[in-house]
Amino acid sequence: MPTNGAGKPAKKLISIQRNAAQHWVGDGFPVRTLLAYPELGSLISPFLLLDYAGPIEFPPTEKHLGVAEHPHRGFETVTIVYAGEVEHRDSSGGGGRIGPGDVQWMTAASGVVHEEFHGRDFARRGGILEMVQLWVNLPARDKMSPPRYQNILNNQIPIASLPNGQGSVRVIAGEFGRFTGPARTFTPIHVWDLQLASEQRIDLAVPDGYNATLVVLKGTVRVNGCETIGVAEAGLFDRAGGHICIDSAHDATALLLCGEPIDEPIVGSGPFVMNNAEEIRQAIADYQGGKMGHLSPRGTYSEIP
Repeated sequence: MPTNGAGKPAKKLISIQRNAAQHWVGDGFPVRTLLAYPELGSLISPFLLLDYAGPIEFPPTEKHLGVAEHPHRGFETVTIVYAGEVEHRDSSGGGGRIGPGDVQWMTAASGVVHEEFHGRDFARRGGILEMVQLWVNLPARDKMSPPRYQNILNNQIPIASLPNGQGSVRVIAGEFGRFTGPARTFTPIHVWDLQLASEQRIDLAVPDGYNATLVVLKGTVRVNGCETIGVAEAGLFDRAGGHICIDSAHDATALLLCGEPIDEPIVGSGPFVMNNAEEIRQAIADYQGGKMGHLSPRGTYSEIP
């Protein structure tokens, strides 16, 4: 359960990131980029990027709405669905369909080609789409590891109840009290999906020396007695300190991202994130040379069983 961080002071709030501008990724994901490594690299490491898609309503369609075949190398993508449905397949053989509460954890590592579309059933009936995609960096020693895919269903994610009806914590990765998340990670990472509603103080214990970011998707959260983090905003905290102090929360859905920093150079270009420019050039050459694989052609929804 939450503690006072074993006597450590609360982590200080450094800044609140806000981005009202929305842009489209493919034709299926209208996103706001709340975290990005070019500006925030050392403050959010080991995380690289967070896009918040929706919530937006799509009408029924037979079209493939989403992002067609594209490559990645050097990191992991984590997709958390709150509403709607997403289908994924990649050149390593990974793939699956995830709906509300489910998580897709794809390790691109040495390189994959993949695609992401609205799920066929969701597309046919239409509805609200809401999801988060998070990019997680890999340390240099693991960037050329074999790709892997983790399809984590809602019922596989443990839920911890906070005392006095203050809310709950879904433990996707890492630990929270006696609960351990199902995601396998390369470095120590905590990803907690929070539902909070309390006028009482909540102390969430997190490791001293780790970066921590609180991303609010719905409602509001007041932290450290002075700042309110609102919808589609991210609060960045200092590495020093043993807990996050939440003074109050009003019907809030939030993600707490916490991890041991990877203090290595970050050099990125589009879908590739490596440690130096030569590795980026090699990634581009390997993709163009077909070394990251290919996907078979995709038919219409009516042709897919």
